[in-house]
Amino acid sequence: MRDAYHEELDSIGDGLVEMARLAGSAIGRATTAILDSDLKLAESVIEADQKVDDLQHDLEARAIALLARQQPVATDLRIVVTSLRMSADLERAGDLAQHVAKLTRLRYPERAIPQDLHATILEMGQLAQRLMAKAAEVIVTKDVDLALQLEQDDDEMDLLHRTLFQHLMDERWKHGIETAVDVTLLGRYYERYADHAVAVAKRVVYLVTGEHADELQADVQPGIQPAPGADGA
Repeated sequence: MRDAYHEELDSIGDGLVEMARLAGSAIGRATTAILDSDLKLAESVIEADQKVDDLQHDLEARAIALLARQQPVATDLRIVVTSLRMSADLERAGDLAQHVAKLTRLRYPERAIPQDLHATILEMGQLAQRLMAKAAEVIVTKDVDLALQLEQDDDEMDLLHRTLFQHLMDERWKHGIETAVDVTLLGRYYERYADHAVAVAKRVVYLVTGEHADELQADVQPGIQPAPGADGA
């Protein structure tokens, strides 16, 4: 019984990795679709999101069944509860990739993104894909150091997001209000996608250490001394 129980826990982890893989592929393909105005590719991203949703529903059902049957405690309980939260983050990331693809479909056959912003959007899409790939690696390896790096990597996405707004606010903007709205939404989709990848990594930190990532980072910042008695003395 215990072997079957731990196999089920492992299978939940495998499901999370598959969700992350699909979400990473989706944002990469959605980025290509919107830059190339590729309707067929956009439609494939939109349709494929159902698989991410199905995986989440299956994972939720198995996790709830484990809670009911096994009544896990301590670390095992943390694994199940944290996995449920990670699946929600990954499902939402998949939705955001789908939103990018839907914007492609909305503006087809026109290109939603002006040529002068292609490089920035391409960079945001590639960064989003890298962040999700790293989140998947964190799920597999339970590497806390790698997990904490994701938040630093996300700073690059925030910088790219600000770059988009600088273009929008430039008095030389010549692409009209509709395109400005599209670019604003697109920037938000990528920025939120990256946030979900970071959230997954943070949840792995909690799963492994029992501490929230923000608390753990504060503990290791230079110049911050532990409170008296924090070492158990």
